[in-house]
Amino acid sequence: MRRRSRAEGRIYDELNLTPLMDLAWNLLIVFIIMATASVQGIKVDLPQASEAPSMAKPKTKAITITEDGRVYLDTFQVSLEELEQRLAAYKAADPSLPVVVKGDARIQYQVVIEVLDVVKRLEIRELGLVTQRLVK
Repeated sequence: MRRRSRAEGRIYDELNLTPLMDLAWNLLIVFIIMATASVQGIKVDLPQASEAPSMAKPKTKAITITEDGRVYLDTFQVSLEELEQRLAAYKAADPSLPVVVKGDARIQYQVVIEVLDVVKRLEIRELGLVTQRLVK
């Protein structure tokens, strides 16, 4: 392949492949780094789980307090007396009953205290308060 340089009027009888080879080597290095970076960690022999889904029902009971002060145990609306009765029944069946309280941010604090009093009277030791994560 012969080319003429316009500036010098000289004929080139070879093609300069150095920039093309530099690009090829750089791409190869990037692919090697990406391939090794995607497989990180220490190799361990992982245990195998059964393919059947877990049949155990979740034991945690959720008490939800809405903005207007209504109280729900899981998905059923209850009064405070009903809440205490149902939680007592669940606690009799499972003494280590975990309970989480999800209250709307705009509710009155008194309703939360009343629900926490019910939980305290029933001596439920595993109690969680659900919040949202702070967005930084």
